[in-house]
Amino acid sequence: MSPQDSPPSTDAGEVRTKSEAWRVPSGRLATMRRAELAVGTAVLLALGAGLGGAIIGPTGAGATGAGVLVLAGILDRFLQRRVASWGYIERSEDLLVRRGVLVQRLSVVPYGRMQFVDVTAGLVERSFGLATARLHTAAAASDARIPGLEAAEATRLRDRLVALGEAKAAGL
Repeated sequence: MSPQDSPPSTDAGEVRTKSEAWRVPSGRLATMRRAELAVGTAVLLALGAGLGGAIIGPTGAGATGAGVLVLAGILDRFLQRRVASWGYIERSEDLLVRRGVLVQRLSVVPYGRMQFVDVTAGLVERSFGLATARLHTAAAASDARIPGLEAAEATRLRDRLVALGEAKAAGL
């Protein structure tokens, strides 16, 4: 069982049943994060080579470049694990959203408590065909977001959550 398939546990026992499966962000989210890291690494290499070469000489530029590449490798591994940690399940009464590498979090957002669902896509996300769904409730602590959704899936999820939210809120 991969980390994406493993269910989070609570003191009350298993959160999901066997029939439910975690939905995960698009694989393009990992590609987008790698591209962002590559751009940042290129900028740091250029700055490091210039500053290291000016201050210490050619040896300083090489050492600075090697340090930046090692740091980029470590950050790449962390970002890939962070992307893999995201997941969500649509259940009958609520939505579960999990995330986190060092600190794992599980948010349970009841449909009846949702005030609105926001779908956003910045310039970089749009270029990869991705969007982020944000779920807002009255309590700021229970807000959740799901990054890396394909644009069509984000729209589908928003429409479904709004419909479920209206139906559950009407029953209150």
